[in-house]
Amino acid sequence: MAPSAKASAAKKAVSKGTNGKKALKVRNTATFRLPKTLQLARSPKYSSKVVPHYNRLDAHKIIEKPVTSESSLKKVEDENILVFQVSMKSNKNQIKQAVKELYSVDVLKVNTLVRPNGTKKAYVRLTAEHDALEIASDIGYI
Repeated sequence: MAPSAKASAAKKAVSKGTNGKKALKVRNTATFRLPKTLQLARSPKYSSKVVPHYNRLDAHKIIEKPVTSESSLKKVEDENILVFQVSMKSNKNQIKQAVKELYSVDVLKVNTLVRPNGTKKAYVRLTAEHDALEIASDIGYI
């Protein structure tokens, strides 16, 4: 090919552009499905070991404070029941373990109540060996 012919072919290609030869794809169906794309395997920057988290709800976070109303004091005196305000995330077993750990008493049963103001109250009934009045005076709300 002569240099002038090569130059004229280049000139023609520049004026036409490179997108002139693209053919449209013929579609046979009415639905369009995305093509499958490359999905690489995960390669994390840290080790694959899972590190256990510290206990988010320990005994001091579960039991927030004792409830010192007249009705709760009546329950302490008459029915051997301690009344606490507890964390909303805690359940009855966690409350039972927390009371056992903090005050070293045996718990017979736990009743919970979610109050309208968005807090949770726990009624903790102690076994006959432990006196709720004694525990309440040790805590300091009697």
